[in-house]
Amino acid sequence: MSQHTSIRQPSGTPSGPSEREAPPEESEVPKSEREAASDAPGTPAPEAEATPEAEPGSIATAKIEAASEADATGETDAASEADSGSEADSGSKTDSGSETDSGSEAEAAATSETDPEAQAGSDPEAAAPGSSAEPAPAPDVPRPRRRGWAAWSGRVRERREGWREAHPGAASVLSVGVNVLCAALVIGALVMPNTVVELGPAKFVRLPSEGIIAAAVALALPRRPRIVLATVFGVVLGALTLVNALDMGFKQYLGRSFNAILDWSLLGDAESYLEDTMGRTATLAVSVGAVVLVLLLFVLLALATVRLSNLLARHPGRATRGTLIAGVVWITCSSFGVQLAGGVPLAADSTATTLEIKARQVKDTLHDEAEFRKVAKVDAFGNTPPDQLLTSLRGKDVVFTFIESYGRSAIEDPIEAPGVDSTLAVRTQALAKAGFHAKSGWLTSATYGGSSWLGHSTTMSGLWVSNQQRYRTVMASDHLSITKAFQKTGDFDTVGVMPGIQKGWPEQSYYGLDKVYNAFQLGYKGPKFSWSTMPDQYALQQFQERVHSKKPADGKSRMSFLILTSSHQPWAPIPKMVPWDQLGDGSIFDAIQKAGNKASDVIADTTKSRQEYGKSVQYSVTALTEWLERYGNDNTVLVFLGDHQPIARVSGNHASRDVPISIVAKDPKVLDAIDSWNWTDGLRPAHDAPVWKMSAFRDKFLTAYGSTPHPKTN
Repeated sequence: MSQHTSIRQPSGTPSGPSEREAPPEESEVPKSEREAASDAPGTPAPEAEATPEAEPGSIATAKIEAASEADATGETDAASEADSGSEADSGSKTDSGSETDSGSEAEAAATSETDPEAQAGSDPEAAAPGSSAEPAPAPDVPRPRRRGWAAWSGRVRERREGWREAHPGAASVLSVGVNVLCAALVIGALVMPNTVVELGPAKFVRLPSEGIIAAAVALALPRRPRIVLATVFGVVLGALTLVNALDMGFKQYLGRSFNAILDWSLLGDAESYLEDTMGRTATLAVSVGAVVLVLLLFVLLALATVRLSNLLARHPGRATRGTLIAGVVWITCSSFGVQLAGGVPLAADSTATTLEIKARQVKDTLHDEAEFRKVAKVDAFGNTPPDQLLTSLRGKDVVFTFIESYGRSAIEDPIEAPGVDSTLAVRTQALAKAGFHAKSGWLTSATYGGSSWLGHSTTMSGLWVSNQQRYRTVMASDHLSITKAFQKTGDFDTVGVMPGIQKGWPEQSYYGLDKVYNAFQLGYKGPKFSWSTMPDQYALQQFQERVHSKKPADGKSRMSFLILTSSHQPWAPIPKMVPWDQLGDGSIFDAIQKAGNKASDVIADTTKSRQEYGKSVQYSVTALTEWLERYGNDNTVLVFLGDHQPIARVSGNHASRDVPISIVAKDPKVLDAIDSWNWTDGLRPAHDAPVWKMSAFRDKFLTAYGSTPHPKTN
């Protein structure tokens, strides 16, 4: 029994031999197979004049037999034995049909060359009569056509390959260009700084150690792990790039880096600010654009790292030498401190440093949460009885007022200061004529450029509330605030006027306010001034009409808590003072708002932003002090201060966090009580006036005005 060898055809190649293959020798083809092929039934008899005779060793015979061998690939041993039995049975046939069968072989060979799939159904051995073999398997079902993404990507790939074949020169240039862009994108992300002031060409021509290490790892990995690792590396690099960009924004506006644990909630506040400043449509466009940009960043960096890793794998020799050279250069530059222009080190490890800093920040944030809870439980006045709190202010009408973004820069910056200082001088004289006197100093705010509520809570609680987590902890605690101390005495009504509050404000309970007027409860019918819901002058007039002009019940005194908003960024348009008796419902401000600057024009111009910021502070200070001059009485005590400095673009990249604070009263005893503080007379604190941390003010204020400490430790 003759047994043939099954030959597996490589995938992706035609199932039959090409015409260029050499025909097998007759001795290589078993005689039984040749005889079986000649006896296959159902083979049409070719016409003598159309089909030449083919000898058993002819090329046609060899081709059909080779095709049969290829079709037998993957068959079991049992099938092979059955084929051998068929060959034996076929060998009993006479040679009389050899000419006809030879013609059939030639015709089948010709068919197999034009249609390879037709070979599968023309196996002469499987069709031999009397064969004991199992029935031949059904022809392979054609694969279903690809649909959707697979079909589209396949067509794109085919067109791309066709274009490359048609334009090899342009394809080569394009490939090199894309590789260069990918390398520039990855290197740029690796060495990107996290502050606006550090942006510059020198920062982006450094040699990143992380890129060298990534290249070495990619060269050592097989294809699939390499692609997976490159994709992950690209995604991580995209996340770090996003964090660096957020750091830039936070340092520019809030004077600190982005906290990945605490600051995500502030993005909603940023969106609200944009909506109030630019409108709903523009805000939606900016938000969608930001999301698309972030997704594009992740996708492009992932694709770039994968492409570069494939490039390294295609040229392992040169890639290995280049990686080694780059590593040696990096180590040398790092060891000798080689620097570029401006003192920028050539050897960079920015990404590793950022990861280390952010990991430490996360650890410190989680640790700080537990530690601050302990600190908040300790209160020097936590157990002070009501009759020992604020005894020197009983019978007084005390008003605490925060002026938005009123910082040291407004008083000392060369662009902003001239107008503000002049206003402070004029208003000091006007108040003096009305019988009021003032003392002023400095407090160092817990926040910068924004997050005003952190400044408010730090001043009132006596705790350093520097982030959102601490703020939540304080608001949920029973740590005594200055405002709540007035409520605790039982001798004061406590009222809040908050024109910036446009939703529920649960903080009212912590601050101990009996009544709060928000933006919707002050009857304003005029236009908004960017973020500010109403001009400060209008809010003060409403405070006068709804609160200050009415005497508290039961002969109590009153403590009021006001937060003014007209000096909030973007400082355009800015309200103007109008006659107090013409304020009405605020409609008088329509023309003023329309004639004012556009927010987009001021935001885009740093110098103009600084100028307009100064004007906004002048307006707020004028409105507040005119209200005091107009409506204040012998028992009125006004404490007003800033919550934080304006953003870095206005106050400067290295500005302090100091804000001015003033106490104004007619009663000389009020100012005598703080004489030991050594504050400056008047509304403008001297440059060298005392500077305290904002969190120190509560204890100093309570002590100065007759409160006796009774500590609470848990």
